[in-house]
Amino acid sequence: MKLRILAVGTKMPDWVEKGFAEYSKRLPSDFQIELHEITPGYRGKGADIARAMKTEGDAILAAIGKNEHVVALVVEGKSWSTETLAEQAQGWRMNGCNVCLLIGGPDGLDARCVAAAHQKWSLSALTLPHPLVRIVLAEQLYRAWTLLQGHPYHK
Repeated sequence: MKLRILAVGTKMPDWVEKGFAEYSKRLPSDFQIELHEITPGYRGKGADIARAMKTEGDAILAAIGKNEHVVALVVEGKSWSTETLAEQAQGWRMNGCNVCLLIGGPDGLDARCVAAAHQKWSLSALTLPHPLVRIVLAEQLYRAWTLLQGHPYHK
């Protein structure tokens, strides 16, 4: 099973790069996560946010692989416990599907991306900065994998 993360944003701070790398390197090759960064739409002075989100949405939709199971990370999604995430991951694995997880930019995901998702997952009811979501997601995927392996990390 291949886990791909499509995340809006490039040029992340060093702490984000290091945090993501720390958890992704712990995962085995059959549960590896791959990060694909999407260039954010223009958000300078007088920017049209809807246009920026459409640009991001176009890039995300173009990057989703054929036959991938798409999971949109959105605040209005369903909240999963670590055990539920592990069950989801086991199900994805058993179905033999590759998974594509979508992380929006500062204004969230384009509505078309949310509509294209097979599942909607909320990491938290809190508003999290999108760079931090990368680290939280990588850590939770690692934690779910350790739970599936019977490793004590998840406790």
